[in-house]
Amino acid sequence: MPDIINPNTKYIQKVLSSLPLPVAESGTAYQLPNSQEPGYSAVYRNSYVKDTPLYETVHPALNTVYASFENAAKIFADNPCLGRRIFRDKTQSFDDFYSWYTYAEVQKRKRNLGAGILSVVRNSEFRTTAHKEDGFVVSIFSFNKVEWSLTDLACSAYSLANTALYDTLGPKTSQYILDLTESPIVVCSKDKIANLLELKKSFGLKFLISIVSMDELYTAEDQVYYKQAKAAGVSLYDIHQVEKIGAESGISEKPPTPDTTYTISFTSGTTGNPKGVVLSHRTAICGATFGLAHVDVPFGKARELIFLPLAHIYERLLIICGFTIGCAAGFPHSPSPLTLLEDIKVLQPTSLAAVPRVFTKIEAALKDQTILADGFKGTLTRHIVGKRLGWMKNGFHGNHFLYDRLLTNKLKGATGLDSAQMFVTGSAPISVETMSFLKAALNVGFVQGYGLTESFAGICISGAYEADVGTCGPIGVTCEMRLREVPEMGYTAKDEGGPRGELLLRGPQIFAEYFKNPEETAKSFDKDGWFLTGDVAKLDAKGRITIIDRVKNFFKLAQGEYVTPERIENKYLSACTLLNQLYVHGDSLETYLVAVVGFDPVNTSKFLKANFQVDILETDLAALQAALQDKKIRTKFLQTMNESVKDAGLVGFEKIHNIFCAVEPLSVEKELITPTMKIKRPNARKYFAKEFKALYKEASLVRDSKL
Repeated sequence: MPDIINPNTKYIQKVLSSLPLPVAESGTAYQLPNSQEPGYSAVYRNSYVKDTPLYETVHPALNTVYASFENAAKIFADNPCLGRRIFRDKTQSFDDFYSWYTYAEVQKRKRNLGAGILSVVRNSEFRTTAHKEDGFVVSIFSFNKVEWSLTDLACSAYSLANTALYDTLGPKTSQYILDLTESPIVVCSKDKIANLLELKKSFGLKFLISIVSMDELYTAEDQVYYKQAKAAGVSLYDIHQVEKIGAESGISEKPPTPDTTYTISFTSGTTGNPKGVVLSHRTAICGATFGLAHVDVPFGKARELIFLPLAHIYERLLIICGFTIGCAAGFPHSPSPLTLLEDIKVLQPTSLAAVPRVFTKIEAALKDQTILADGFKGTLTRHIVGKRLGWMKNGFHGNHFLYDRLLTNKLKGATGLDSAQMFVTGSAPISVETMSFLKAALNVGFVQGYGLTESFAGICISGAYEADVGTCGPIGVTCEMRLREVPEMGYTAKDEGGPRGELLLRGPQIFAEYFKNPEETAKSFDKDGWFLTGDVAKLDAKGRITIIDRVKNFFKLAQGEYVTPERIENKYLSACTLLNQLYVHGDSLETYLVAVVGFDPVNTSKFLKANFQVDILETDLAALQAALQDKKIRTKFLQTMNESVKDAGLVGFEKIHNIFCAVEPLSVEKELITPTMKIKRPNARKYFAKEFKALYKEASLVRDSKL
């Protein structure tokens, strides 16, 4: 990065607009000399920081989330900041355009809201000596809305930490978080008020004394909430009332320091209560520095759709990065993923950050219109996509006058991605084929990242136009890493093809502690301060990271072979578009694997038509599931799964031999997965015990065929 001592706003603007870093200098990692110890790989850093300390900020003046936003408000005062589509009662529909608050307007509103939050807690009639006047934790409970982000900014302005509640955690977990954090106030969407009052009634929640509705409370039905709240010992307001109280309070902002707690993000583990990851402003800004240093976002011209849950750290990182460079953040008009494409078409985002499932659905829809189409259209699009794929393998990317007019521009227009220059994926593995096809068909960059809540999301990310797709790129400029050998799983620092082992992280981007949980904190770090991620990674010759497994998730089959199910699941999910979910199971008394499959309705409908001439609409989930109980169909389905992973590096005993298929067999409500899609294996093993017994009794469906 350039010399960044000058604190002048125009100079900071120059620094920000010079990012990201050149890929030629930051696209690889290097080994620190003499850093390898027995049982470990060498220590790796990004090549860009070979001769400098790890970066903590883009500029020293932007060392908190508050300072970063205030700087943006100076540079982009009149630019759109937070936007939404307005619901019109008369037409019972949402606008086909976004309405915006400017950076200056958001700056004023968050100042008033923060002061109002302090005022209503301090002056609540239900406040006791157990309640703090300031420095308390604000809880946020809503799907993504303008007011979610506004509350987050308000907390930063007054050095208030916040935490998020979300429905998928369930009421007991919400109660646990509210009691543990001693949170006196929840800012929520109106639909959550009844739930919160019921929680208060059922569990006591002695610290909860104020609820602020993100939506206006003006109807006769809303007045009932006021009576119920008062009876429960809670002061109820809507957000506009609180902003007005704040504007009249005279309470000045209390800017945070880098060490001030920014948020406590609760990660639901596979066992027990969730752990609260304490993330300071320093850690948050390190995360944003990583993002801005390695991902190309147009300075002052970006538009983003904030639809991934802000309760998770992935979207929190994206929106902080966006604010820093003057992004216009548009919010979905509905929590339903079914309306995602509608909002994209209206907003016209310049990039799209999502999870793999979103991109596989876009891929399936586009393939139907292009390379899978009949006649001349299919022939032409296969030619164009094939040409672009060939160019990409040779490291070339660019526009083509004829091909763009014939294909790319039409596809972008149909999906609302006319302005999109970049796709970003993370949180789960994605198929190389999906990334390559979308890059070729839409002529966009596509990056894959890896990170954790404990590192404030991403710590590594691939290049947008890499010829060899599939890795998560090298470690970024804000962390260093090394691998710990796991010999019991067959992973060592001297493996053929590159070091493999548990990924360890260290640096200013890593969290310091779990909230009120010193035992778990101590277990998560080694004696040298390395954070133990629990994820198994492999490194290629350029130091680029690929996540391949989880530590301790392994079992032994009857023939004595050890199996790591998460690695196998990731291979199948990345390679086979028939799958939405997969849970692999083995038994020490059996010689082969079975699995629970959550099938993809769109691709399964096509599969049935192509292989069995069975016509079932993708929307008829019950009929699709019934069809997949037929042994002949299930066998072909499984053979297709195994064919998809023939080049994935799985040995024979790692292939699946029998499957149970369902629409969505793994869900948070069944307590089989966490909200971040990690399988709760002990729960799942018990839940599907009957199905596994039946699968083994039926025996292998593919024993006599080539796996």
